[in-house]
Amino acid sequence: MARSLYICLFFLFISSTSKLITSYPLSTKSRWIVDEKGQRVKLACVNWPAHLQPTVAEGLSKQPLDSISKKIVSMGFNCVRLTWPLDLMTNDTLALKVTVKQSFESLKLFEDVLGIQTHNPKILNLPLLNAFQEVVSNLGQNGVMVILDNHLTTPGWCCGENDLDAFFGYPNFDPKVWANGLSKMATLFKSATNVVGVSLRNEPRGARDYPDLWFRHMPEGAEAVHAANPKLLVILSGIDFDTNLSFLRDRFFNVSFTDKLVFELHWYSFSDGRDSWRKHNSNDFCAKIITKVTRNGGFLVGRGFPLMLTEFGTEESGRDISGNRYMNCLVAWAAQNDLDWAVWALTGDYYLRTGKTDMVETFGILDANWKDVRNATYLQQLSGIQYPFKGPGLQSKNAIFHPLSGLCVTHNPSDKLPTLRLGPCPKADTSTFNPNEGILWINKMCVEAPNVAGQKVKLGVGTKCSKLGQIAATKMHLAFKTSNGLLLCLDVDERDNSVVANPCKCLTKDASCDPASQWFKVL
Repeated sequence: MARSLYICLFFLFISSTSKLITSYPLSTKSRWIVDEKGQRVKLACVNWPAHLQPTVAEGLSKQPLDSISKKIVSMGFNCVRLTWPLDLMTNDTLALKVTVKQSFESLKLFEDVLGIQTHNPKILNLPLLNAFQEVVSNLGQNGVMVILDNHLTTPGWCCGENDLDAFFGYPNFDPKVWANGLSKMATLFKSATNVVGVSLRNEPRGARDYPDLWFRHMPEGAEAVHAANPKLLVILSGIDFDTNLSFLRDRFFNVSFTDKLVFELHWYSFSDGRDSWRKHNSNDFCAKIITKVTRNGGFLVGRGFPLMLTEFGTEESGRDISGNRYMNCLVAWAAQNDLDWAVWALTGDYYLRTGKTDMVETFGILDANWKDVRNATYLQQLSGIQYPFKGPGLQSKNAIFHPLSGLCVTHNPSDKLPTLRLGPCPKADTSTFNPNEGILWINKMCVEAPNVAGQKVKLGVGTKCSKLGQIAATKMHLAFKTSNGLLLCLDVDERDNSVVANPCKCLTKDASCDPASQWFKVL
């Protein structure tokens, strides 16, 4: 009951705060993305695929375009990473002479034609490029920013190691044609203020994804976009399926412009080995993988460059143990670094993917009807990182974040003796924790931990402050010893989201259990 109540409150909060005024264009200031006034803008995006064979944004045979745009806003996203194939800009026959109806009919997707006729008749007879423009325009009408992501060359599903467009110089990836396509796309949306950036190429990969070639051609694409539309952010992906930017540690990326470069990384559970999260202790493995991700790109934040996590996510049935554990670790890391991000994906299902029609996207935020949320608990977890905690123009908010729920520690003022509980992060009490001192302060009161397992954690005025320590490899367990020497950790009672004290669990080595209810990230 309590978890359902918080999900409802989350949606009410998001719907009331989603239309924030942003002054365009965007630029960068050290590691932050900022608006024209120099105020932090946190990009909390969802990927909306439009790069598959029909070359039309997914879902338009299921719901009106405007309904989907409004649903994106209602779920707390302020941005869409909209994917597109290079052919949409370099093949005029495809872009300007093939209509939406003709594209679907050529693929024998007749039911989707009827669906678009019902829900989006305006686009049915438009050329594919004009239909793409309609999607961008409608997102803008609903206050949603757009990042245009060049996902691949020829429309289809991405990505494989041996694809013909995997890297620069491959048969279907001519760097000059690519740069020209980027230039045309940037020019096309020159007057669309909600188009805030172009992602140059999705997941460079393959046997020849050498850094030297990356350094030769990525600046060409970046310069092409900037010359065509200097207002846009230029977003650069790494190699190895965009999991590796480590080559930037010792080599600078040289372009003629400043204050527009953003780097991007992808991170999925399978990036760390198939089913690896299930086979290892979550504390040990999370700490190990965060070290790897930091080495491969996270270090850029410390060097003053914006880093955006543009693809991540997991299937949402709740049955994928590896995916669930990975998400808890990732959300904690994203919150700690207050990253901009784009989750994969909005998609409820696909018109046509790898030869199969109506394939459900198990990673999709929306259900196959493109109306209902697939997993409200998953969306609530993401809500915790939709909110900016710091940055230019913001008053930094110190908080204790609970990655599993996407909520932050607050207190219940109605209690005779205030007890800790979880609540939406924007409304959470200011919290401070000095690891050397070991005292957790919430709203100028300190934590007084119970002496018995299972009891609620209360706040006091300072006479009986408990000394807490950050333990395990992740340092996300807040632990203390009782008077009789029992080691307890802060935990969450899912029945009412109260913070309780329980025996510390899964601290190391044991792969059979999940410690996530006891993970708290000090922000």
